[in-house]
Amino acid sequence: MGFNVSNKIGSLFVVATPIGNLEDITHRAERILREVDLILAEDTRHSKKLLNQIGVGTTLKSFHDFNERQITSQIIQILKQGQDVALISDAGTPLISDPGFQLVKAAHDEDLIVVPIPGANAALAALSVAGLATHKFVFEGFLPERDVARKKYLLNLVKEMRTMVFYEAPHRIKALLTDCVDIFGKDRPAVLCRELTKKFETIHGNTLQHLHDYLLDGVNHQKGEFVVVVQGINGNDQPDQEESARVLRILLQYSLSLKQASAIAAAITGDKKNKLYKLALEISK
Repeated sequence: MGFNVSNKIGSLFVVATPIGNLEDITHRAERILREVDLILAEDTRHSKKLLNQIGVGTTLKSFHDFNERQITSQIIQILKQGQDVALISDAGTPLISDPGFQLVKAAHDEDLIVVPIPGANAALAALSVAGLATHKFVFEGFLPERDVARKKYLLNLVKEMRTMVFYEAPHRIKALLTDCVDIFGKDRPAVLCRELTKKFETIHGNTLQHLHDYLLDGVNHQKGEFVVVVQGINGNDQPDQEESARVLRILLQYSLSLKQASAIAAAITGDKKNKLYKLALEISK
């Protein structure tokens, strides 16, 4: 099977790195990054800066979305030959909206040792300070880039009772909050986290409408990496006409028939189809 002379099998370490503040790297992470034979990095130029600052000179190899499938088998062979490998992403915990799934799965399929080295994570950092319910939450990561696909995705979350966590890039954050206001309602509590652990960290909680207005109030408010935390619906909430009308207006934008829009809105809101059909008639006029 290509093992080395000692028959030692290497371990794959999944290592979390800072999301901004370098002081957030753990002593264990630093030690592992020094001791392994190879570090797989999403962007070797970016990771080289971090490794230089913490005094790690281990060999780096590029590992990202575009080459993961091609080189996973190579990495598996390296592990079988007894070399230890660390997987890092540009920031935070690997595999959380970052590459690595194929490699970790392949390692498990080959009965190799996979070791988590926990640390910084933007989603959990945001949840810890959001002031919203955290006993149950759902991580949605980055939503589809295209407007129609993003709105359809959010429509499927209208009845979500758990707190929702989204990642977003600066050039799409305005569109995301606009859609959240339209689909979840302007009064839904939410928290906007920008540049977590970095110099210009901002944590701003209020209604979705307030956060949308806050975002548009200054150019700097739209800069940086964002985590958006949105409260889920109350399980005791009853569908109201304003929410139903909002959902119907969105659905009718896609040239659906009144019957189709009413049926989908009923599934989303829990309201009655006959009532929604009459409401759709009023809206269409």
